[in-house]
Amino acid sequence: MSATEIKGVDGVPLLGSELLNRQGRVVDLSGDIYTGMPTFALHQQPFIFVNHTHAESVERFGVKMPFEAHNLLISEHTGTHTDAIFEYDPKGPTLDATPLAYYYGDAVCLDLTNVRHPAWIGPEELDRALAQSGQEIRRGDIVILYTGHRERTWPSQSYLVDQAGLSDAGARWLGERGVVNIGIDAVSIDHSDDAEMSAHVVCREYHIVNTESLANLHEVVNQRFTYYGLPLNIRAGTGSPIRAIAVLAD
Repeated sequence: MSATEIKGVDGVPLLGSELLNRQGRVVDLSGDIYTGMPTFALHQQPFIFVNHTHAESVERFGVKMPFEAHNLLISEHTGTHTDAIFEYDPKGPTLDATPLAYYYGDAVCLDLTNVRHPAWIGPEELDRALAQSGQEIRRGDIVILYTGHRERTWPSQSYLVDQAGLSDAGARWLGERGVVNIGIDAVSIDHSDDAEMSAHVVCREYHIVNTESLANLHEVVNQRFTYYGLPLNIRAGTGSPIRAIAVLAD
């Protein structure tokens, strides 16, 4: 069968879409990566450009089956990404030395959309959100904070400012409950006015990782699900872009 005949199936297997059926409902919690996207000032701006097109591969390499490839110049902390403890603790494990169990497992998503900058997410706000969710936080859980900041601001540059992040006490509230990964739909788990980066300081103390710039949290809020946000296996890495997903029971 020729490439022309295959083209046009739009991501569906030739023998039927049922080949992609999986147990559970999958929600994509990742934003897309593209040149010009809002990016935290300390990190490399992403650039994506064509290495060669289908037509160029035939012309340059003489191949009979045309193929296209793009090049990426991005930070480890581009878009939806996760951190290694080493990013904020020189004595902590780098990405390749961090157990993968930090990055997948049981998760709950709490509704903090009522907390807007300049307010902070502290123990009182977390207590209220947990009670309203009808869920519980178990030791080893991943806890994701749905603030609505991404929905309100993306893709404008205002996404990079004025987010309501965790206070020191709020981060400790999570740490004391045995949370291993804190996620949020903002550029940082820290409050945008917090020069001390208190939540990262607590993550360093408790050996917690964090995951930032999550998307589509309205689809999983107040629910328990299985979360996957696996990083690339970057040697001595400080973090990695991820394709984060939630898998919910049918």
